[in-house]
Amino acid sequence: MKPDVLRGHLDALLLATLDGRRLHGYAIIEALQLRSGGALDLPTGTVYPALRRLERAGYVTSEWSTVSGRQRRTYHLTKAGQRALVQERNAWREFTAAIEGVLGEGPWPAQA
Repeated sequence: MKPDVLRGHLDALLLATLDGRRLHGYAIIEALQLRSGGALDLPTGTVYPALRRLERAGYVTSEWSTVSGRQRRTYHLTKAGQRALVQERNAWREFTAAIEGVLGEGPWPAQA
């Protein structure tokens, strides 16, 4: 998948990945790969700055934890992050419906 396709959607993807879960950075990358059937293979240099940006915005919080004997920063959504995710999902539905109206193979509506 072209990186340009993700422009403007990365925050929503990260929020959705953290919905109801506490994950460390690499687990977030793996979850994105799994949920996308391998189409989303994001580098750490893309994901970690975005997580820090979401944390500064108050949508994500993190804490250090020990996982398999290793120190890892674990991320999860705040209440504000949950509200932002609802808004992102609604905006995504509107966007995809509009694009499907143009790119879809259905008949064009009659002009007024």
